[in-house]
Amino acid sequence: MAAHIPTLCTAPSSFFLSSNRSRQTNNLSLAAKARGNSARPVNATTTRVKDEVAEDRGTNLSAWTSVRQERWEGDLDVEGYLPAWLNGTHLRNGPGLWDVGDHASHHLFDGYATLVRITFRQGRATGAHRQIESEAYTYAKAKGRPVLREFSQCPKPGNLLDRVRNVVGLVSGSVLTDNPNSAVLPLGDGRVMCLTETTKSSVLIDPETLDTVGKFKYEDRLGGMMIQSAHPIVTESEFLTVLPDLTRPGHLVVTMAAGSNERKVVGRVNCRGGPTPGWLHSFAVTEKYVVVPEMPLRYSTSSLIKSEPAPFYAFDWLPASGSYMHVMCRSTGKTVASVEVPPFMAIHFINAYEETREDGQAVIVVDCCEHYGDPAIFETLVLHRLRSFRDKDVLPDARIGRFKIPLDGSPFGELTTALDPEQHGRGMDMCSINQAYLGKKYRYVYACGARRPCNFPNMITKIDLAEKTAKNWHEEGSVPSEPFFVAKPGATDEDDGVVISIVSTINGDGYALVLDARTFEDIARVRFPYGLPYGFHGCWIPEKI
Repeated sequence: MAAHIPTLCTAPSSFFLSSNRSRQTNNLSLAAKARGNSARPVNATTTRVKDEVAEDRGTNLSAWTSVRQERWEGDLDVEGYLPAWLNGTHLRNGPGLWDVGDHASHHLFDGYATLVRITFRQGRATGAHRQIESEAYTYAKAKGRPVLREFSQCPKPGNLLDRVRNVVGLVSGSVLTDNPNSAVLPLGDGRVMCLTETTKSSVLIDPETLDTVGKFKYEDRLGGMMIQSAHPIVTESEFLTVLPDLTRPGHLVVTMAAGSNERKVVGRVNCRGGPTPGWLHSFAVTEKYVVVPEMPLRYSTSSLIKSEPAPFYAFDWLPASGSYMHVMCRSTGKTVASVEVPPFMAIHFINAYEETREDGQAVIVVDCCEHYGDPAIFETLVLHRLRSFRDKDVLPDARIGRFKIPLDGSPFGELTTALDPEQHGRGMDMCSINQAYLGKKYRYVYACGARRPCNFPNMITKIDLAEKTAKNWHEEGSVPSEPFFVAKPGATDEDDGVVISIVSTINGDGYALVLDARTFEDIARVRFPYGLPYGFHGCWIPEKI
């Protein structure tokens, strides 16, 4: 990795919670009324606690604790049984190191990327974990503090020259983090990529050794696009993603063929609100269309330029700017629908598909993990709150929000609740589906729900969208991560397979939980030698036959 450490940054300042956040959130309903949108936001009940830095309670929970060592590899003990067909590798990416030198990170999203591997073969399992050697991680180790701009850590300019360097660094991208702590994706050509929301964070890793191979070098003329979705849609033949344009508010939809490093523009969606694009962590696709969300949590250009905190870290919550859903044709790049919807807050989109109504009109159905138009989830993910408020019911309510976007030129779309949120404890995030149903009508969602009281999703849930019911797994004192669905080879039923989730326990242990996806019964636990920090997203790489 590069040895040069940028010198433009002085001591970082955390983006602590400010009174501006409360004012922006409380104005949500008023703003919706002012816009005259007939589809109003649904109020959710969130138990608030005073925003004070509380001392961490005595707990050995590894989920919010930095990983014990930079790397480990070895055999894993298996309790129960592993299906004979389960042969392959589960990779999981996420933050794993929040403490560098004397510096302690402020937010869950700040952690430096830790990659975890579990390889299943003939009823046995081996495992490993390793830090991804990004420049952000390398620089932080050398300096004993963050050097690049992380999610909540903003290196504060010490003088006018630092401010000038900061602006220049923004234009070139050199001051932005390359900490790829969000997703891990097999590209369809044997390469495996880890990434987050900065384009420069795209790195290649070795799925067996977990070595950092190097930067993924895009070979196109889109180098000026510094931001990307953290969740590209990847198939065996295509890499499809969305690039927010901060200079001319809009989003570029781009595609890249498997084996290629060249992104090609499919089309552009112009933002209807402003002054900047809405935050786009993920998006959705159908067989024919790309769905680009535009929510009122918008990138803050003043925060970037001034190196000062916005009300929500790098974002402003501007419900008066409107909320929209745009639909682009994948074959022509033309926007075929752009509708206004109620204010919404969604980090993760689940799936989308095309449907014909009884009157013959075509609509796009889009499901997401929706937080009732309230960005309070950011506040919940501050590390001292995760460590301190474990027994308090402070997790904001969430649901499966279902958009219906008409393709007949209507100006408005619908946002409803797909099923009673009490079925999954009014918690909903970190979702996966059977990937064979990507972009198609589907029935099952696997996600993290809530057994309240809790301050974080502490339950795994299987949602049946047809029956509008849920099956839930919960174990007191445990924090499960994303439940990842692995289909049985040759299966014809949508839920024929297993669900894998890496779990951290209250006593410091950790294991990979394997559930029968159909019955949702615990069939195996694959034990790590110690508990691992919480992780975000994973993938499955089948064993080559």
